[in-house]
Amino acid sequence: MKKIFRVSTVPQSLNTFCRGILKELSREYEVVAISSPGEALDEVGAREGVRTIAVPMARHISLVSDLRSLWRMWRVMRRERPDMIHSMTPKAGLISMMAGWLAGVPVRVHTFTGLVWPTATGFKRRVLMATDWITCACATHIIPEGEGVKSDLLNHHITTKPIKVLGHGNVRGIDLERYNPDDFNSGQRGGFTFVFVGRIVRDKGINELVKAFDRLHAEHNDTRLILVGPREDHLDPVLPETLKRIDMGDGIEAVGRQSDVRPFYAQADALVFPSYREGFPNVVIEAGAFGLPSIVTDINGSREIIINGQNGVIIPPRDDEALYQAMKRFVENPDEVKAMAANARPLIASRYEQGYVCQCLYDFYHEILNKN
Repeated sequence: MKKIFRVSTVPQSLNTFCRGILKELSREYEVVAISSPGEALDEVGAREGVRTIAVPMARHISLVSDLRSLWRMWRVMRRERPDMIHSMTPKAGLISMMAGWLAGVPVRVHTFTGLVWPTATGFKRRVLMATDWITCACATHIIPEGEGVKSDLLNHHITTKPIKVLGHGNVRGIDLERYNPDDFNSGQRGGFTFVFVGRIVRDKGINELVKAFDRLHAEHNDTRLILVGPREDHLDPVLPETLKRIDMGDGIEAVGRQSDVRPFYAQADALVFPSYREGFPNVVIEAGAFGLPSIVTDINGSREIIINGQNGVIIPPRDDEALYQAMKRFVENPDEVKAMAANARPLIASRYEQGYVCQCLYDFYHEILNKN
């Protein structure tokens, strides 16, 4: 039985994106989950029935810490002798692909779920691009989560290796039974309700979203905006006036981090997701499964999920005027919104149903492991 390492920087990524997948893979392979230590790693091991190994890894660049992680990862590779490593998340990719190359692991796969450097500038951008270049250089196979990520990797010469998007993109797919709007009571909505799901940070377009909603709410005071997600002011703060407006309420309801976001999709008429950058945003897929049309920015992933005018609309990023006009269009054109809502779930089901996405991964594993 061939041995597969699945690696992420923090265990929460394995817990979220590999739910059910590791258990399925363990029927055919010996699967080992590796990440930084934490309760979530223990949870993955227990739920999926796989062995786990903790290797501390810092999320941000730290030369001393990263070299220590590389040494530890190399020792694990030498001891365990896996047939394949499959990493996701940037730091885990850099560390495990280098360690795997040094240890002579024959199959080394990295999935790019998103790229950080397209929105970075100066020296930081060059460093981030260099780390992705090293990851690709040490990998034998590269999986971009979508066509947009694939184009960025090729167009910016991060790699010249053949790279392949599996299926229509996305790493886990959507459980359509779990994300079924028929199982939830939407209650009495009143006016039009928008929902945003994600971190309350600048790069998610929160400044533009709050500014656009403020204008809209002044004209349509029965509109509502639900913000679902944690604040991370220490990492990527939004403007002080944005936080002040959120705290004031008056149509905006910030509910913080939620273990289950489905009830909030059920309360909404549309998703609004004005992010600056993404790999392949699961929230847009989840909202679509709930039958919600979406307003998204013209970025990787979002523009692959949304077909403009069919299951949502696409606007430029960092443009509060375009966002305001799109939100106003949704509020003032209920028939158009109803037609997009009718398309939303069928489009998601045809492309991102979990069984299909997982089968694409299993087929890929069979293909590359049988060559070695």
